[in-house]
Amino acid sequence: MLQGVSIYLIGMMGSGKSTVGHKLAKKLNYRFIDLDNLIEKISKQSIKDIFNQQGEAFFRELESQVLAETSAYTRTVVATGGGIVLRRDNWSYLRHGLIIWLDAPIEILISRLSHDKNRPLLQVDDPAQVLAEILEKRLLLYQQADLTIKQNQGQSADQIAQEIITKIPTVLKPQLKGPEELN
Repeated sequence: MLQGVSIYLIGMMGSGKSTVGHKLAKKLNYRFIDLDNLIEKISKQSIKDIFNQQGEAFFRELESQVLAETSAYTRTVVATGGGIVLRRDNWSYLRHGLIIWLDAPIEILISRLSHDKNRPLLQVDDPAQVLAEILEKRLLLYQQADLTIKQNQGQSADQIAQEIITKIPTVLKPQLKGPEELN
């Protein structure tokens, strides 16, 4: 169905890109790459430490470099960071594959992230307000995905992965047939 085309999962922090991505990769018999985990391995620092010590601009540059390298792979599901869509250059790498937006309402994001102390952007008094502001800034970018998967409360990662597999054929362009197949 995908003929080796990689899948890039985009969406807000807490939307399930890593969890769903892992399940999706297994179902497709693809490799799985979590971009944030790869950045931490390469830099030998946590994302939180990179933000605190070198700043967001440094992190975004590093993120772009790692995305550029992973875009060369085929048969891969890549869980990106929530802000990957902010840099125009990243879109050229994302377009190497199928871009899927995991669209989760703020309420779901809050319930998933409420105890996570490793999210630098959420270490504030009102994380729901911060998430709403971040989503507002990124919404038009997320909407440029090839496929949007709207999440509901109580949906499992397996269910979301299966929904993606079911909907992929609706966005794939048909392959051109050779002359021998046209008759």
